[in-house]
Amino acid sequence: MIGVLTMHLHLPTCLSLKEKRSRLKPLLHRLHREFNISAAEVDCHDTWQEAVIACALVSNDTAHAHSVLQKVVNFTAVNWPDMDILEHHIECL
Repeated sequence: MIGVLTMHLHLPTCLSLKEKRSRLKPLLHRLHREFNISAAEVDCHDTWQEAVIACALVSNDTAHAHSVLQKVVNFTAVNWPDMDILEHHIECL
């Protein structure tokens, strides 16, 4: 079972691509470390105040994969309050 989370983020304080990358890099690293998932920016690469990140994990249980990915959404919302989650989608394949 593969669980995939996509989050569309709004970064209202970013005024350049360099600043956007400097805000996303710690988030992606922390998600990998805390939840043992793969995480990367997958869309809106050239937009200063928007980012789409994807997180993936492999599990033997759909419920476990969904639960972990929902915790990622909650963790991001609580620990990065300056990033707004515009939408998120969890899919288990």
